[in-house]
Amino acid sequence: MSDIAVQNRTITTRIPARLDRLPWSGFHWRVLIGLGTVWILDGLEVTMVGAVAARLTEKGSGVGMSAGDIGMAGAIYIVGACLGALLFGHLTDRFGRKKLFLVTLTLYVLATFATAFAWAPWFFFLARFFTGAGIGGEYSAINSAIDELIPARVRGRIDLIINGTYWAGSAGGSALALVFLNKAWLPEWLGWRLAFGIGVVLGLGIMLVRRHVPESPRWLFIHGREDEAEAIVDGIENDVAAETGEDLAEPDDELTVRQRDTIPFRTIARTAFKVYPKRAILGIALFIGQAFIYNGVTFDLGTLFGKFYKVSSGLVPIFLIIYALGNLLGPLTLGRLFDTVGRKAMISGTYLGSALITIPLGIVFVTNTGNEWLLIAFIVVTFFLASAGASAAYLTVSEIFPMETRALAIAFFYAVGTAAGGIAGPLLFGNMIDSGNRGLVVVAFYIGAAVMAIGGIAELLFGVKAERASLESIATPLTVAEAEGGGVAQAG
Repeated sequence: MSDIAVQNRTITTRIPARLDRLPWSGFHWRVLIGLGTVWILDGLEVTMVGAVAARLTEKGSGVGMSAGDIGMAGAIYIVGACLGALLFGHLTDRFGRKKLFLVTLTLYVLATFATAFAWAPWFFFLARFFTGAGIGGEYSAINSAIDELIPARVRGRIDLIINGTYWAGSAGGSALALVFLNKAWLPEWLGWRLAFGIGVVLGLGIMLVRRHVPESPRWLFIHGREDEAEAIVDGIENDVAAETGEDLAEPDDELTVRQRDTIPFRTIARTAFKVYPKRAILGIALFIGQAFIYNGVTFDLGTLFGKFYKVSSGLVPIFLIIYALGNLLGPLTLGRLFDTVGRKAMISGTYLGSALITIPLGIVFVTNTGNEWLLIAFIVVTFFLASAGASAAYLTVSEIFPMETRALAIAFFYAVGTAAGGIAGPLLFGNMIDSGNRGLVVVAFYIGAAVMAIGGIAELLFGVKAERASLESIATPLTVAEAEGGGVAQAG
């Protein structure tokens, strides 16, 4: 079929309703494992670099890096992640979810493999840039695909569980560091290289599962490939029916779209940030809030315990594991409430709740009450809530914009949040900790709490009631408006 024919065809489809009414099955587990485990990779990556940082500066490491080089490598990773998210986010909306989630994972595996063989700082920087680009691209490709394949009634809890698995990777990275950095078992030039090799092995395993995850039928039918979309959904339904023994009645809900082979970037940008200005403000507030406090605390937690509580570097990973497990429990235990109690109440509650708990945390720290175990207890409670809220930020921007802009919207807000909060947070916390002044460190905590509170207030003002609703009812696809003969209505 010619591009001109595709651009002018109008079709009616029941594919979204057919996907949303499916009972949970092995297919959904394959999606969960094949796509969701990317967050484990990111948690493993970020934590591993922090854990092996000291080793990379030692004379026998074989890479010859300074403390300044470590900071530079972290900044380069973030830059790569932001640029990768924007580039691959646009390509994901244009060329499909599956092509790009295979490309981005391949890039991650190759770059991580190269990192393990770094022999000079410049090569390490280059490898970290492309590793970040792969991870950033994964966010946009993966979150858009997951939301378009998971039934609406459980989309919230599944997204939160998937995003929360970042902390499973973080805990694993800290635990592995205890093994790979033990000089009694491995020489100092080898242990850190094997640590990065774990990421390669995990990435290759994920790729084997991911090959069996289909392209998003929602993306296919809008881009003139409705026959492929129908065939994929037919296959999924047959597998689900055979596995569950349930009769799948044909849903009544239909969607009429005008197919487009390509959708101009200017149309995507106008729709995401002009037609939906209130939703854009919400996305920015949620992402900057979580990126600021998370990057600030996570990157500097070991330094905080070492400087003010004299915790040895060998014991720091234990505190990082406790911190990571607290963050993991938040999305796992609260996730279902985002589908039942609702998005608005839970997102605002977790953002504002974590900000409020930071107040007694700061008092305990500045008055030097108790010891390091009391402080980590307050930190765990604070980030138990913050983690669920932060995971919901990704869920929010992936479901409140039209399907044609979904991956780019995820990429944009991730990039803005990471570039703003992800850089400012570590700089502020790092400088305050370096001062040795407990009062200044508390100021950093309270600034982080204030930024989180702004995110919570933005959710109260501009939040969207998206629980258990189809993606198409939350944000009408551009091609639906075109099929109905009008433009996209101002939605706020």
